[in-house]
Amino acid sequence: MLKAVVHTDWTTGTINRNLYGHFAEHLGRCIYEGLWVGEDSPIPNTDGIRNDVLEALRKLHIPVLRWPGGCFADEYHWRDGIGPRESRKEMINTHWGGVVENNHFGTHEFFRLCELIGAEPYICGNVGSGTVQEMSEWLEYMTFDGESPLANLRRQNGRDKPWKLAYFGVGNENWGCGGNMLPEHYADLYRQYQTYCRQYGDNKLYKIAGGANSDDYRWTEVLMQKAAGQMDGLSLHYYTVPGTWQEKGSATEFGAEEYARTLVRAFHMDELLTRHSTVMDRYDPQKRVGLIVDEWGDWFDAEPGSNPGFLFQQNTMRDALVAAIHFHLFHKHCDRVRMANIAQMVNVLQAVVLTEGDRLLLTPTYHAFQIYAVHQDAEALALHGEFGSYTAGQDSAAMPQVGATASRKDGVIHVSLYNLHPEKPADIALELRGSNVRYECSGQLLAGDSIHAANTFSDPGRVVLKPLDSIEPIESGFAVKLPPASVATIRFAM
Repeated sequence: MLKAVVHTDWTTGTINRNLYGHFAEHLGRCIYEGLWVGEDSPIPNTDGIRNDVLEALRKLHIPVLRWPGGCFADEYHWRDGIGPRESRKEMINTHWGGVVENNHFGTHEFFRLCELIGAEPYICGNVGSGTVQEMSEWLEYMTFDGESPLANLRRQNGRDKPWKLAYFGVGNENWGCGGNMLPEHYADLYRQYQTYCRQYGDNKLYKIAGGANSDDYRWTEVLMQKAAGQMDGLSLHYYTVPGTWQEKGSATEFGAEEYARTLVRAFHMDELLTRHSTVMDRYDPQKRVGLIVDEWGDWFDAEPGSNPGFLFQQNTMRDALVAAIHFHLFHKHCDRVRMANIAQMVNVLQAVVLTEGDRLLLTPTYHAFQIYAVHQDAEALALHGEFGSYTAGQDSAAMPQVGATASRKDGVIHVSLYNLHPEKPADIALELRGSNVRYECSGQLLAGDSIHAANTFSDPGRVVLKPLDSIEPIESGFAVKLPPASVATIRFAM
């Protein structure tokens, strides 16, 4: 029997609620059709935002939402997305499919979306093709409460009081689609641009510098060396790709070795967080600057028959397990990692919601977010154990079969577990050490009938949450049985 020991009296940090953040870019069908249908649409909506998606997103308790990109952010000019929609300037979305962007979803619509789902807005500004003045004026438009031409323009467009905006990114992927810059050049630009990101009234900005691509530790070194004092956060992007960038692999058609290779590459996030944090520690030993993983998730080949520039992919139990691995790693590194944003919210990459016309379905990743949401703003608890080992084929490195993470909040302890093995169940002895309190427990389980299990529009309920019935008291605590390829969260209350 495998073993997990949770130390109920030993905390290791606070799990920032923003680790469960999301990302919505003007890409494919994420914004248009996925979120925005317009006020005249036959699809039921609130101020143009579809009601079924709103209802689903509210249930996830999404803490923060990043917008408008991504690569799109560094070609987005905010003035094109304000004022009467019929007169807004159209543009070509050169990054994502070459389609016409009508700018009907802009600043006002984004803040309204955040209000409707209860998320903090995180806006990414344009450094790649924008100017210091453009970025500065956008912030004044959004957050200045006094008399000024830009504040009055906001009022003219229907918003009297300024919005509250905490999180602001100064550029995106400036090593690549955001300008193909060297780190020294971007560090200088960051220092310049952030100077004019003004703090108006009681609105305090948390300024996020564009960070590294995956394992580019030199980028982090240069940014911390040259600009740590001017930033509150530094971003990091990493995608789990089982194949190559040219042939990433199918989202649904994969064998045991490819399944295992996907999970191994998800675990690579642990090394990235460790090494980037080590670099940051040299310049910021107090850990004032947060590491912001504002793009993460699975990236597979686009579904056959779809526009390859729209990055639409199906979602299986493999995706839910990749999400669970990431949640555990973010908890482990919560002393430095302050925010994470899955890519992306609807219809793009590892989405939590898929839409087709007026229909909607929830993906296995949605349900993974659902049962891990209890850890938001809780105190992480230390744990140790014997978690077994799993591998598949010669190309797969060994990894733990079982993972465990635990937290405490308001006297309640939650323990989340996953079993990565695609065929073998996991028997786990779970001990809560450090307290003589007697706990009552209940749990939820996410499992499919195979690692390929997916929700489709013809079968939207194939992968859903169910009660975890396989919890039994034993002398040392509780015995838990997890089915193959499954995720569970157990609630322990006094």
